[in-house]
Amino acid sequence: MSTNSAADLTRRLRKAEWRGQLRAYALIAPLFVFVALSFLLPLGSVLLNSVYDPMVPDGLPRTLRALAEWNGPRDQVPPEPVYAALAQDLKQAVLAENAGPIAGRLNIEETGLRSIFMRAARRVGAQEQGPWAPFFEAADPAWAKPAIWGTIRNLESREHSLFFLSALDFQRQSDGVVVRQSDDQRIHVTIYLRTLGVALTVTAMCILLGFPIAYLLAHLRDKTANLLLILVLLPFWTSLLVRTTAWVVVLQKEGVVNALLQGLGIITEPLPLIFNRFGVVVAMTHILLPFTILPLYSVMRQIPASYVRAARSLGARPATAFLRVYLPQCVPGLSAGALLVFILSLGYYITPALVGGATDQLISHFIADNIGRSLNWGLASALSSILLAAVLVLYWAYDRVAGVGNVRLG
Repeated sequence: MSTNSAADLTRRLRKAEWRGQLRAYALIAPLFVFVALSFLLPLGSVLLNSVYDPMVPDGLPRTLRALAEWNGPRDQVPPEPVYAALAQDLKQAVLAENAGPIAGRLNIEETGLRSIFMRAARRVGAQEQGPWAPFFEAADPAWAKPAIWGTIRNLESREHSLFFLSALDFQRQSDGVVVRQSDDQRIHVTIYLRTLGVALTVTAMCILLGFPIAYLLAHLRDKTANLLLILVLLPFWTSLLVRTTAWVVVLQKEGVVNALLQGLGIITEPLPLIFNRFGVVVAMTHILLPFTILPLYSVMRQIPASYVRAARSLGARPATAFLRVYLPQCVPGLSAGALLVFILSLGYYITPALVGGATDQLISHFIADNIGRSLNWGLASALSSILLAAVLVLYWAYDRVAGVGNVRLG
């Protein structure tokens, strides 16, 4: 073959490979767009909202500029030009119907600032000119104190860490010093630990209950195993809300469990089985149990029975053969099931909300509360970001210890 022919053949092969790659990219393009729109963009928005907060910088630009030019100590009240700048910003905010959101953002940092800010905003339109310091002091004596100005200065930048500080039970005071929140406000770290404890407990319960079930399914005849597998999959055909509500009926004081125990004479008074941590763990274990059984079952079905028989024939006891030969081969399925259950447990919301009590709500409840009731999207984003970071750290630790490459779903 001549040199020209070889070069031409090489070019055609490369061109064919390029066309094949282009077709492959075209096939996965819709999936990539779907993932980007449904996952990457919302995730990026959450991360951005946790550090990006333009409400006060955009709403009070003259005030923040005047405070920066003054640059006085935080334990002093600013001079008249700062009050004049605030008056101009308030008039502009009232015209733009933006005074309420600005006041709400300030109120997040210090309770009570909303009413102080809105009182001044309602009166500023009737005041044509200064002096402005006496006007604001007459509207509310708080304007004559350094604290409110320190709070405004804490929000001078569009990017800050105030939401993350609050999510970790810290706060930046009006004097700029970062301190721990008061005992009655220090809740988020406790909730994170509670969420982690519930997730670990549910994961352990799913492993303890799911392993023998998967073992039984893997060693039954195919016809019987398939029939029982349908029963394992049956909960997926029922709404999560319906399954959770069913546990409310079963575990309540007049429910099936208490009625049965009282009928057998085991107890005389109904047991508190619901609206507590016990009910949360039981309901979540039932709902998440298939996520442990299915990976274990798929792995166990592929383990040849001859391995255990060979170990027995060489003198190993049944327990030794199981622990040394069979169990290590189950680790990929066990790892996959545990990882799935643990990650799903961290973000559970409906089940703890319906079955748990006031002290059993997980971090997802407080994220939803900040979005829906408190309208503090920044704090909700910070809480979500910390939860995501914790999952990634645990995932990294798991990869170092067990190896994600050993995880098998089937």
